[in-house]
Amino acid sequence: MPRYEYRVVPAPEKGKKAKGAKGTSGRFAVALQDLMNEMGAAGWEYQRTDTLPCQERVGLTGRQTTFQHMLVFRRTLAAEAVSDEEVTALLAAPEDEPEADAVEEPETAEEQPEPQPEKRDAVAAARDVAAALSARAREGKAPALGPATQGDKPGSKADVAAE
Repeated sequence: MPRYEYRVVPAPEKGKKAKGAKGTSGRFAVALQDLMNEMGAAGWEYQRTDTLPCQERVGLTGRQTTFQHMLVFRRTLAAEAVSDEEVTALLAAPEDEPEADAVEEPETAEEQPEPQPEKRDAVAAARDVAAALSARAREGKAPALGPATQGDKPGSKADVAAE
């Protein structure tokens, strides 16, 4: 089964001036044609156009839903270096990152055989994808905040002007 990688780009919002393109629809068609030809020249095959909702902030507390038009392209990956079972296993249980305090002992080369370079790169890429898709957010200690010390604040407006 062939594997694909996908690329999603926003659809053009404005038309492009070109010789022979008249009116808004003609100019928009030229902008879309140029984008699709650019992607096709890079090896990407057009799949579909999606309209997806997107929540945006309005003011300080308000939210507004807008709709974004996205063009979806795909291309076939060069080689299958990882089996379906390996990818499924990686996506099902992504590895937790070690904490900064933990120190790992280096293993000797005799204990662990050297993995094949192609397969190692593909497995590392699959782990990166699994980590990106993971719903877990990194948690850490918040910085300590407190009142400013007396030494940090100038005593009067005259001291500020003097600085």
